[in-house]
Amino acid sequence: MFGFLKGNAHHRFSAAEAIRGVATGEVVVIDVRESAEVAETGQAAGSVHVPLMMLAFRADPAHPDHLPQITPEKTVAVYCASGGRSASAVRVLERLGYRDVHNIGGLGHWVRAGGQVVKV
Repeated sequence: MFGFLKGNAHHRFSAAEAIRGVATGEVVVIDVRESAEVAETGQAAGSVHVPLMMLAFRADPAHPDHLPQITPEKTVAVYCASGGRSASAVRVLERLGYRDVHNIGGLGHWVRAGGQVVKV
């Protein structure tokens, strides 16, 4: 769990915190947009692209298509284009047993916080 979040249950996890967490390896950032969106705009540097419709499979450690970098033991931050799909992604991850999951909004929030975008 991200150390500076302890003791503040009402703290809103920000894109800036996600950027710092990716840099230290403490946070996994997931882009839940569709592949065409990612191809058009790029994705947050250090993020993992998993379209929302595939998230339940890719994030489930018991599923054969699980991505090992997405694990319930890490802090997870999700984003989409504006924050709507990432809110759904948080619910999917919580149903899978993830406890430290945060919606950081859209790719624009990442950029405004100083995050880099990479073309894929």
